[in-house]
Amino acid sequence: MKKAFQFDVLVIGTGVAGLACALHLDKKLSIALISKGSLVDGSSWLAQGGIAAVLDEKDSIQDHVNDTLIAGDGLCDRETVEFVVKNGEKTINWLVEQGVMFTKDKTSKNFHLGQEGGHSFRRILHSADATGKAVTQTLIENVRSTKNITIFEEHCAVDLVTQPDDNSGKLKCVGSYIFNLKTLNTDLFHAKATVIASGGASKAYLYTSNPDGASGDGIAMAWRQGCRVANMEFNQFHPTCLFNPKAKSSLITEAIRGEGAVLRLPTGERFMHKFHKDGELAPRDVVARAIDHEMKRIGCDCLYLDISHKSSSFIKKSFPNVYADCLKYDIDITKDQIPIVPAAHYTCGGIIVSKDGQTDLSNLYAIGESSFTGLHGANRMASNSLLECLVYAESSASHINKSISNLNKPNEAPQWDESRVSHADENIVIAHNWDELRRFMWDYVGIVRTKKRLLRAEHRIELLINEIQEFYKNFNVSKDLLELRNLVTVSKLIIKSAQQRRESRGLHYTLDFPEKSNVVKDTILVPINFADQKVIITKDK
Repeated sequence: MKKAFQFDVLVIGTGVAGLACALHLDKKLSIALISKGSLVDGSSWLAQGGIAAVLDEKDSIQDHVNDTLIAGDGLCDRETVEFVVKNGEKTINWLVEQGVMFTKDKTSKNFHLGQEGGHSFRRILHSADATGKAVTQTLIENVRSTKNITIFEEHCAVDLVTQPDDNSGKLKCVGSYIFNLKTLNTDLFHAKATVIASGGASKAYLYTSNPDGASGDGIAMAWRQGCRVANMEFNQFHPTCLFNPKAKSSLITEAIRGEGAVLRLPTGERFMHKFHKDGELAPRDVVARAIDHEMKRIGCDCLYLDISHKSSSFIKKSFPNVYADCLKYDIDITKDQIPIVPAAHYTCGGIIVSKDGQTDLSNLYAIGESSFTGLHGANRMASNSLLECLVYAESSASHINKSISNLNKPNEAPQWDESRVSHADENIVIAHNWDELRRFMWDYVGIVRTKKRLLRAEHRIELLINEIQEFYKNFNVSKDLLELRNLVTVSKLIIKSAQQRRESRGLHYTLDFPEKSNVVKDTILVPINFADQKVIITKDK
């Protein structure tokens, strides 16, 4: 039986952004926390490196700002960068208050600060090499013990629900339809405010470090309801993912290069010095392109990452999880080189938001990888993502806490209607389309692009959209179908954005326009049903 729920705030996504936002919200508010799988299934849980923050007396806010601006290749919003960086220490203190145990230095008095590519100082707070797990686990424990938060695991958001706002004449978000993966019912969740924290869309690519749920759900839902998106062409490919058919989504942290690991060709020769003065510590886009270039030049399936010249005790202490993960595949990183390949890792673009996380649609917020804040520019600097999640989780929650008393209770929306659909008898269509999408996105919209490749991708995406939409109209929803529907929507946004950027900058590299343009601007896509326009029209009688 279908259900209808009423909450003050609906938070879609249970990574660090969603969990932190729920904890920052006023304890008097009723909060629904939606998780597509279990609470530990998101990308945050897999984050290895850490959180960038200025804590060393030799470091400074300005240095962190400058490093971020350089990595962003001219497209960062300075005001946003300063806002996020200045809140770094406050954010770390909040996490410590929540119970997060960061790794200490030899004195056990101060935090050990790691070094990563693009950072001019050691400023990476970490918990060994499993920072995401440590932070997420702590926040989950706190969420579970918070009485005003109701957790809904195995629930998948379908579409946002909107209603006219009498005051503005525009549409406002009043919740979402949510598919219960256990009962197979689609329930209605009403809320005065809704927060999208559902992550990025790296699952659009054949090779990715992300979990299966990274299908761009929030971005697609917001776009369908009239929200603008920006800079979707900037897909960060992590340079070093473990290359092994059995090693699904196994990331090799960038911190390992920060501690001296080097990249090698199959011959054992190092090569990064040919591509950047900082060698292995060059920005991620440079390293990923260099690896891609060398793999294509010599025709090999993978290259190698080598830290075996460091002591065995140092490696095991610094990177216990990488050591254990690799050992599962008979790779002893204290002795052996690690076979690696670049993989889609982070969506730098997303839903356009304000400093408070507000989208174009009233009462709808977006935080974390789903959002576009202007922090990352054309290339995200390592360990700035978790910082961004946490800072905007707090700012959006603060805005909701202040404004929610002025928001009216939503009118009763219609229940999910599936009276004219049937059970699918050919789910192979979904599997085939999923595979086709990820393969041509990898081949045509990957690390290196051309006009011809993008045109091929454009033709194929339109065919897939039509097929998937037809399937969606006629059959009952499923998790795979919902994810595929969202992923094909976001893939189209990526392709359109890439076609509009006629230059090479940051993560977007095209052989047709290898140089940077003198005009520096974001790629902003505006939907036909743009939410920032009045929809209520009165006619004279």
